[in-house]
Amino acid sequence: MSLVAPAAETRHEVMRRLTAFGAIAVVRLDDAEAAVMAADAVHAGGVSAIEVTLTTPGASRVIERLFAREGMLVGAGSVLDADGARGAIAAGARYLVSPVVIPALVEIGHAMDVPVLLGGFTPTEILSAHRAGADAVKVFPADALGPAFIRGVLGPMPFLRLVPTGGVTPENVGDWLRAGAVAVGLGGALVDPKLVAAGDFAALTARARRVVEAVAAARGGAS
Repeated sequence: MSLVAPAAETRHEVMRRLTAFGAIAVVRLDDAEAAVMAADAVHAGGVSAIEVTLTTPGASRVIERLFAREGMLVGAGSVLDADGARGAIAAGARYLVSPVVIPALVEIGHAMDVPVLLGGFTPTEILSAHRAGADAVKVFPADALGPAFIRGVLGPMPFLRLVPTGGVTPENVGDWLRAGAVAVGLGGALVDPKLVAAGDFAALTARARRVVEAVAAARGGAS
């Protein structure tokens, strides 16, 4: 599979879209077809930034299939090495997300004009990710920290672009955004594996609509 630029959009344009969306659906499932259906379901509800984790079987094929969806912005998550990054970009990933600080991923992504979100937990790790060139920092696992942590870190480092993930739910999305996060990542609280297994994709769409409403309300739009 040859490594080609996934789209005409620059990485800065992709980041503008990600932050405008305000919420990223993290799709981590054990079946490729279910992952596609789940992504379509949340997209139908308005959450159009989809992060397909590389732990999902056949993740590259899932990304390839979702790449052509109108209005959907598909990326790859759980990227831990250069091969994973290159394969995801070749499949059409528009952005890369890692749970840890791996500077080499930034070099690979930026060479293809693809934004990279590196992960950090402590203030030191978060700053290290930023200094490594990350376009934003995935604060993970955020449920161990809470929205007050985001506000606290941004006090002395207001230049950071933070995307908390883990513990973010449709009910508390607004808390994270009001604390200063540029966007949030929602995993099982949105793309619930139990609902997927039950074939209740309508419930995923309904949850996605609640997320979109919460983002709008937190940013001063319609509630």
